[in-house]
Amino acid sequence: MIRKKSTITKMNVKFQMSKIKAFFRNNITNYFTGLFILIFIVYAWISMISFFFSNSADQNKIEGLPLFYFKTVNGIENWGGLQGAILSNILINEGFGISIFFLLLFFASVALRLMKIYYARLIRSFILYSLLTIWSSITLTFFFGNFFQKTAFYIGGKHGFVISNLLIYNFGIPGTFLIIILFIIIIIAIIKIDIIISLINLKKFRKKNKTNLQLMEKDKIKTFSDRIQSQVEEKSQNENKNFEVIKPQNEETILFEPKEKSKFIFTNNKNKIDTKNETTEYDPTLELSTYHYPPLDILKEYSIPELQINMEEQKTNKNKILSTLNSFGIKIVMIKATVGPTVTLYEIQPEVGVRISKIRNLENDIALRLSALGIRIIAPIPGKGTIGIEVPNHNPHTVSIRSVITSKKFQEAKFDLPIALGKTITNETFIFDLCKMPHLLVAGATGQGKSVGLNVIITSLLYKKHPSQLKFILIDPKKVEFNIYSKIEKHFLAKLANEKDPVITDISKVVQTLNSLTKEMDNRYSLLKKAHVRNIKEYNAKFINQHLNSKEHQYMPYFVVIIDEFGDLIMTAGKEIEMPIARIAQLARAVGIHMIIATQRPSVSIITGIIKANFPARVAFRVSAMVDSRTIIDASGANQLVGKGDLLFSQGNDLIRVQCAYVDTLEVEKIVDYISSQQGYLSAKILPEYIVESNTENLGTINLFEQDPLFIDAARLIVVHQQGSTSLIQRKFEVGYNRAGRLMDQLEALGIVGSAQGNKSREVLIGDEYHLEQILNTLKR
Repeated sequence: MIRKKSTITKMNVKFQMSKIKAFFRNNITNYFTGLFILIFIVYAWISMISFFFSNSADQNKIEGLPLFYFKTVNGIENWGGLQGAILSNILINEGFGISIFFLLLFFASVALRLMKIYYARLIRSFILYSLLTIWSSITLTFFFGNFFQKTAFYIGGKHGFVISNLLIYNFGIPGTFLIIILFIIIIIAIIKIDIIISLINLKKFRKKNKTNLQLMEKDKIKTFSDRIQSQVEEKSQNENKNFEVIKPQNEETILFEPKEKSKFIFTNNKNKIDTKNETTEYDPTLELSTYHYPPLDILKEYSIPELQINMEEQKTNKNKILSTLNSFGIKIVMIKATVGPTVTLYEIQPEVGVRISKIRNLENDIALRLSALGIRIIAPIPGKGTIGIEVPNHNPHTVSIRSVITSKKFQEAKFDLPIALGKTITNETFIFDLCKMPHLLVAGATGQGKSVGLNVIITSLLYKKHPSQLKFILIDPKKVEFNIYSKIEKHFLAKLANEKDPVITDISKVVQTLNSLTKEMDNRYSLLKKAHVRNIKEYNAKFINQHLNSKEHQYMPYFVVIIDEFGDLIMTAGKEIEMPIARIAQLARAVGIHMIIATQRPSVSIITGIIKANFPARVAFRVSAMVDSRTIIDASGANQLVGKGDLLFSQGNDLIRVQCAYVDTLEVEKIVDYISSQQGYLSAKILPEYIVESNTENLGTINLFEQDPLFIDAARLIVVHQQGSTSLIQRKFEVGYNRAGRLMDQLEALGIVGSAQGNKSREVLIGDEYHLEQILNTLKR
């Protein structure tokens, strides 16, 4: 009996201890403990700063009083009151003097670690701050103690006073001075050793922690999936043996930062790294050798709970689907659910003899029964003998940009232009290579996530590419979407010569930019021909291996052209915009020029046959009508999405449903500010000048009696503004570039404006309206 009682007592003690440990390991407990410590430290700092000014007045009133003395003492001048005066006197005069600030810094780091704001190594920090406190206390007393002898203030505290005098008594002034010097050498050595150990550990972490993390994550996922599986089996045994719920496993996350400098090394025409001749190879990143990639801690880490299965919701949806199908005479052999962050995929296997079209036609009936928006039926699922029914979750989870950027799949991607778009239904990070697309069409209704999707694409490339390897051309008719990226002009942007704004917003400049890009494309093809290669990869490989003459050849960065509100450009400029885009889309892939165009009006007049033929990769956000969905992805489905970043990705025949990652404006601003704070190139990448070829021989033969109806108004406009600009005519009369150019040619033939001067405005030869009217009257005779 005695043994049993002692055993029970020990078990109770262990149980109570486990409860206490669980209490102190609780995140909420740690947070508020850290917050309490931080508030106390701030109060102590305020009191000690006030102590330097109020000590002489408060010293006689607080002398001999304990810390927690709550009786009234009049005339206290310390900002922290009576307790602040007593506390600062104990910490400074009775303790280590002003050196106490080092110890308070240590306790502040402890508080921030408890609150999970800043991670500090406590043991090393305690040793370092303690040594600094002791050393500075002795040093301050040794050098400056005599200046404060007649005051009530000990600069090094009583600790410094006692230790300093003890050292002087035993070793003399020279010996004490040498001990102080030895002390600071030891402290510096500890700091340097700590830095070396950190670097060694970081290398070991990068080599070994990868495999350790894989094993740990596999064990966690295995135990969690086993637990979920047991719950599923327990609850489904009595109801439906053929219903299975699958929770997609979370992907492995790379915890270390991306490399500060990427190495682009190829051997001949193969994508293999050559480590033998590194010293003889050209490295394009050396142009900005001090450039650092944006750190991961810039991105927000949302406190989203782990993806859990709502069994009640799954059972309810399953029963409703089965009852709906059964009411129409369709029997099911098996049903399985795959739960994703936004959508759950129910896979059903009908009995033999059931026609697929019969189930496909029940889409609206199932949506009505489930009372859900965005039901989509995949009949059949490619590669499987099942039919899929996608049902939105009642509580969708946000997919953060950080979760896809830090994923192992993205960090270890070997693509030339990798883009992490979001997560699929199976909770896997969806990544594609823009070089293999090779161009991308993005469409969707207003407010469905199109602008966020473009920012996700840009962010993905900024985290993977060096400024020497990639240049953006941003075209923004709305003038507000891409303006945030103006700060990285000298790192990642390309523009026309003599242009102030690196983001193109003027429609006339859009035409010039695209035409200039076609000239850049032609120049690159000429270089490829001279180098006897077929594409940019082979060309850069030869150039890096120094197989090409650097005087005739140069390293080619990739160009990514992103056009927002493409519909407005088509409506305004028409063929002037469509034709260079079509030419670039058809030919520019081999020379590393890729396009992404976005529109919120997916009509046939905007997304023409030429555009669709040259943009096989498409992203469709939610649209209002099935016709728009068919215009974008040649199939229905985009009209059944739920919005808020829910999209369909199409490349060929397969459609992949993806929840687009979310990146907010503040995150983009931080990334841009981090990049722009570093040294960049002298200017943005300058595109080659494109001169419009005009037939000057026929100017004199222009029939001015068959002039444009807007000719007279255009002439008056040019003379009044004294600006011979084609874009001015476009804006004022809302005409296309071709018509405005013909008007300018007629004005030149009549002697109202001078000849073309490249990108500059033409000279206006008529000084006032009186002389203009005289010239116009001659046409009427």
